[in-house]
This record gives sequence, C-alpha cells and structure tokens, in this order.
Amino acid sequence: MKKNFFILFGIIFLILGTIGIVIPLLPTTPFYLLSAYFFGKSSEKYYKFLMNNRVFGKYIKDYYEKKGITLKNKVNTIIFLSLGIGWSIYKTQNTHMEIFLGVIFICVSFHILKQLTLK
Repeated sequence: MKKNFFILFGIIFLILGTIGIVIPLLPTTPFYLLSAYFFGKSSEKYYKFLMNNRVFGKYIKDYYEKKGITLKNKVNTIIFLSLGIGWSIYKTQNTHMEIFLGVIFICVSFHILKQLTLK
C-alpha cells in the first residue's frame, strides 16, 4: 500500500514539475527531486526512467550525487527565469502581483546562485 502511494506521489510530482517548465510560478526542479525521492523508495523502474531521462536526468543526478549545478545550467536557469517572470510581470496589471513575482525572482535566483558550481 505504501509503495503504491509513493508511486502515485512520484507521478504527481513529475507531472507538476513538467507543468512547471512552462509556468513561471511552478518550480520544476523541486518537483523532479521529490519525484526521484518517491520513485527511489517505491519503484526501481520509474526511478531509472527518471534518472536516465535524456532531457532532465543529468540535472537530477548532478544535484543528488554531486550536490551542485553546472555554470551553464545556472546561466540558463537565470535566463529562463528572467524571461518567464519578466513576461508575467509585463502581462499583469496588478502591482501586488508584480511585487510578488519580483520577490520570487530574487529568492529563486539567490537559491540557484548559492548552489555549488560543478565543473
């Protein structure tokens, strides 16, 4: 029963992470890391699928095994974060939302930049 719940949570977090690729306020990486955690505890098949995925498997492995992010990934993350949140700020007409998005940008950027830079 516990195994099935962990698989379900892994799938849910994988879906949320994938949606987060296109929605700036929904984080991708934390959801993928949670998905890897739940799959690691419940299903070797799904865990291997996630870790060997050609699109995002390397990022998850780097984070888990080496505890860091490459400089290229840091730069790409900050660029896409800037574009996504910048576009959202441009499209919104709500000052409170603009401030909220700005705070999210600052917090996420700080988190990314403080991660260990891998060679």
